[in-house]
Amino acid sequence: MNTRDYSPIDRALIGMDQTLRTLFGRPPLTERVNPGKAQPEVDLTDQERRHIGRLMRINHTGEVCAQALYQGQALTARDAAVRERLERSAHEENDHLAWCEERIKELDGRKSLLNPLWYAGSFAMGSAAGLAGDQWSLGFVVETERQVEDHLDEHITQVPADDHRTRAILEQMKLDEAHHAQVAQIAGGAELPEPVKLAMRAVSKLMTHGTYWV
Repeated sequence: MNTRDYSPIDRALIGMDQTLRTLFGRPPLTERVNPGKAQPEVDLTDQERRHIGRLMRINHTGEVCAQALYQGQALTARDAAVRERLERSAHEENDHLAWCEERIKELDGRKSLLNPLWYAGSFAMGSAAGLAGDQWSLGFVVETERQVEDHLDEHITQVPADDHRTRAILEQMKLDEAHHAQVAQIAGGAELPEPVKLAMRAVSKLMTHGTYWV
C-alpha cells in the first residue's frame, strides 16, 4: 500500500511508532552500510575521544530533531507527493541516526538526555511549517539542510585528520543533507525570510551547546 492511501489515524499510529523508534529503539535502515565501518580505528587520547564523542552526540541529537521535523511536516503536508518526499528523506536520515549512535558507542559516549525535549520542540516546528503551506515547508527543509551542512563542516574540522572512521560518517551525512536540500528546492521550496533563518540558527546553537554537555 502506498503511504498516500493511509488514513489520518493510520498516519498518526505510524508517527507514534516512528517516535518511539527514534527516541528509544532503532529506526529501520536503508540498504546502506555505515561508511565508517571500512575505516580502521585510530588511537585517540582520552580528551580527543571525549570531545569527538560529544560532537557525535550533537549530530545524533540533530538527527533526532530531523526525524521530528520531517514527521511533523509529513503529518501536516497538503500534497501527497510532498508528503512522500518528506517521508523518503526521513527514511534516509534514519541511517544517520544509526551511524551516529554506533560511533558514540565505539567512543564510549552516550546519547543526550535531552532528546525527548528536542524531539517535541522539533515536531512542533515541523508541524507549524507544514501548516504554513507545502512551499514554505519545503523551504524550511532547504534552509535546515543548509544549516546542517555548515554545522557538519565545523565538526569535520575538529576531528583529527587520521580519524577516518568519524570523518567518513560526517562526510556522507553532509552529502545526503545537500541532496535533500536540492530535492526540496526543486520540488518548489520557497526562500524563507531572513528573521526565520536567524531564529533557526539561534535554536540550533542552543541545541548544540546544551547537547554537548547533557
